[in-house]
Parts: sequence; C-alpha cells; structure tokens
Amino acid sequence: MAYSADSWMKEYNEAAKLADDIGGMISEHDKLVSTGPENQRHASSIRRKITILGTRLDSLQSVLTKMPSNRPISEKEMNRRRDMLSNLRTKKDQMASALNMSNSRNRDSLLGPDAKPADAMSRTVGLDNRGIVGLQRQIMKG
Repeated sequence: MAYSADSWMKEYNEAAKLADDIGGMISEHDKLVSTGPENQRHASSIRRKITILGTRLDSLQSVLTKMPSNRPISEKEMNRRRDMLSNLRTKKDQMASALNMSNSRNRDSLLGPDAKPADAMSRTVGLDNRGIVGLQRQIMKG
C-alpha cells in the first residue's frame, strides 16, 4: 500500500487514539474487583489491544523507513515522526508493564504477602492430598 504523508499521519492518529483507549481501559481495570472472570476478560481485551497497537506501530515504522526514497517530507519532519513513534512505543511499553504489574499484584494476593513459588512448594513437601487442600484453605482464609 502506497502511503502519502497525510495517510501516515492519519494512521498515526488512529494508533494514538487506540493508545488513549488502552490507557482508559487500564484505569478501569485497576478499579475492578481484583479477581473473577470479568476482570480476566478485561485484562485479556487490554492485552489484545496492546498487541494490535504494537503491530500498528511496527507498520508505521516500516512505512516511515521507506518514505525517504520518495522524499515527500523534509528531514526535520521525518525526525519529528520518528520521535512521535518512539514516544508512542514507550507509552505502549509502559501500559503493558502496568498491566503486568497489576496481574502480579493479583497473584500476590492469592499466594499471600511475599510468598515465593519455592516457599509455597516447600510448604507442601510431605503433605498428602488432604493436607494440600487444608493448606490451600488456610492460605485462602488469610
């Protein structure tokens, strides 16, 4: 697909709008109850949109690297667009990290404070099925 300078900006603006939508969804996600299927669906939707945003940014980057052969825009404008893409990519990475951090908080709340997988495993050594179920209930009760 041949991109003009205007169509590149249109695609960029759509990607920026998607990034804003994702930011709003992450804010909503932080307000939801930390467990349950609705929260999982919401997180999955956010991850999907972050992936779509990453794909769009890769496409815009690819088009931008091919534009100089046509020379439709100045070098100053080319640098501005590279900076815009870089900033949006950084924002996407920060949102992905924020989502992963909220998911790890949920995991921590299930395992208990500062519980490490190795610690949890060592607590189950020597337990039969009944003992493991009892330990699970104890952890869940808090």
